[in-house]
Amino acid sequence: MATLRASRAWTRRQFLVRSASSLAIASLAKPHLSRAADRPRIAGGIQSGDVSGGSAVVWARADRPARMQVECSTVESFKTIIASTSGDALPDADLTAKLLLADLPPGQDIFYRVRFDDIATGLIGESRIGYFRTAPAARQSISFLWSGDTAGQGWGIDVSRGGYRSYRTMLDNHPDFFIHSGDHIYADCTIPAEQKLPNGETWRNIVTEEKSEVAHTLAQFRGNYKYNHLDEHFRAFHAEVPMFAQWDDHEVTNDWSPIGTYDEAGYEDDGTPRLVARARRAFFDFMPIRDIGARHGRVYRKIAYGPLLDVFMIDMRSYRDESWNKGDDHRGWILGAEQLAWLKRELAASRATWKVIAADLPIGLISLDAVALGDGPPDRREHEIADLLASIKRAGIRNIVWLTADMHYTAAHYYDPNKAQFQDFEPFWEFVSGPLHAGSWGPGELDDTFGPVAMYQHGCSAAQGDNLAPCFGLQFFGRVDIDGRSGVMTVTLKDVDNRDLWSVDIVPQPQVHPAVVAQHS
Repeated sequence: MATLRASRAWTRRQFLVRSASSLAIASLAKPHLSRAADRPRIAGGIQSGDVSGGSAVVWARADRPARMQVECSTVESFKTIIASTSGDALPDADLTAKLLLADLPPGQDIFYRVRFDDIATGLIGESRIGYFRTAPAARQSISFLWSGDTAGQGWGIDVSRGGYRSYRTMLDNHPDFFIHSGDHIYADCTIPAEQKLPNGETWRNIVTEEKSEVAHTLAQFRGNYKYNHLDEHFRAFHAEVPMFAQWDDHEVTNDWSPIGTYDEAGYEDDGTPRLVARARRAFFDFMPIRDIGARHGRVYRKIAYGPLLDVFMIDMRSYRDESWNKGDDHRGWILGAEQLAWLKRELAASRATWKVIAADLPIGLISLDAVALGDGPPDRREHEIADLLASIKRAGIRNIVWLTADMHYTAAHYYDPNKAQFQDFEPFWEFVSGPLHAGSWGPGELDDTFGPVAMYQHGCSAAQGDNLAPCFGLQFFGRVDIDGRSGVMTVTLKDVDNRDLWSVDIVPQPQVHPAVVAQHS
């Protein structure tokens, strides 16, 4: 099966390269149609996202006001077009456009072709071809990746050091999709021309005007996303791998919350800080994420990926009490009442074998910005997590796994009620993996409120210190494989050089306690 997957992906890549070459040759052969300088172009890369059994979102950005045209087919030749749609890319959205492809066949390789037509002149623009696979309708093997934290701490694109190497490595894994756990950008971090490395060498970044200052304006927030598209590995990855996107703090500013996050721009009429409103708008302009009905701008959602998997993308930023998890009244929240009720309801309604909760922050790593406060019974935000875990137990919901990034190292945590201060829950796994391309940190401290045990952790050593540059190799992502026959989930923690650092096989259970088949170091 693995051989078939690799073969199929390599064929896709050959096809994409071949198609790009064909387009270039066609342009040379038909100069009267090309007028290359006049034709609209795709600025940056193309992306797909929120892929389900019958639909997907396709995103691209034009270099001028244009109409985006998307066609898709189940064959590489595009001999048969199974769906097409169009929409405008206008200055109000910074010339971005995203379109929903619907009524697609489940479990199919889908090739999509994107171009822009000039609104003013009618000139037809260049085409680019991307790929995704729709979710299966039957029990079929699935593989996906997750990670987060891109271009943090001023570590941008150094071409001489390979740019965003993690994206190249992740593409070589040929996943069905990718969960980005947040911090797609670091709006609060500039990217300077140079940074000194501890070995005396110099890191040299590609620089842009928008990344020369901390983001405050809408243009600066958008410029952060455009910066990532300057990297060739980033563009190649997103052309072939659909993304399920969520956000964390650095899409706005460090450790932001709805209360107290503001700048001199002030507030919107509804009380939302304009800084947050601008950041949210830029996020939705540049992410291949579908709008959820009347709740425009909502990040949390469920993505059904066949009978074996439901993915619950949660938002631990937009509805929290404040930036820091502290206070004498012992009350706090990080999901908010509405999102918490939604998560309980959707988890109980799920009939998928596995329920993956994609979180932007870990549960048991001590951080005033997150949930864990330190050893002891639940306090403040921990009450909300205790409520969720207890409700999962009462509802008899099985096979829940938490995935996150944020901490800039990789770890596997097993939550055991027998080791916990709060014990009204069933055991579960939480996996942490990142950064994709940012400074690396050492492992953090766990608290005993929910009994996490570090089964594996890897990050900077004390001698290396924190904020270690990406070129030193401590960049991480995780891979999840679900076997179509047995339903066994294998979670593997990996590094930028594609080494398997540690993995575990988890057997799906109708019983209360999840069973572990094997652990591999």
